[in-house]
Amino acid sequence: MDDLNKNHTWILTELPPGKRTVGCKWVFTIKYNENGIVERYKAKLVAKRYTQTYGIDFSETFAPIAKMNTIRILLSLAANLDWELHQLDIKNAFLNDDLEEEVYMIQPPGFENKNNQV
Repeated sequence: MDDLNKNHTWILTELPPGKRTVGCKWVFTIKYNENGIVERYKAKLVAKRYTQTYGIDFSETFAPIAKMNTIRILLSLAANLDWELHQLDIKNAFLNDDLEEEVYMIQPPGFENKNNQV
């Protein structure tokens, strides 16, 4: 919740007329180290966007993922040309992207304010 608040991920507001809300839920996972020992517990708050309707609530969907053939070609080039490879992980990358459409999500259980805002 600290990262979500720190990054101003949402703004509490009144639901505009004609707009619909989506629910939310917590997804809990456990991250293990290479020895199978619990490294940390993770929790993600996700919007139930599967309740939205194409053409009304959104216009397109995509995931910024490279195709497997592209990855194979790059790895082949790296091996043949003796390139140095690096890997990185951007923490909370999804928090740093802007949505083109507005999404009105019901407040998470236990965090509701008394003004019926979304």
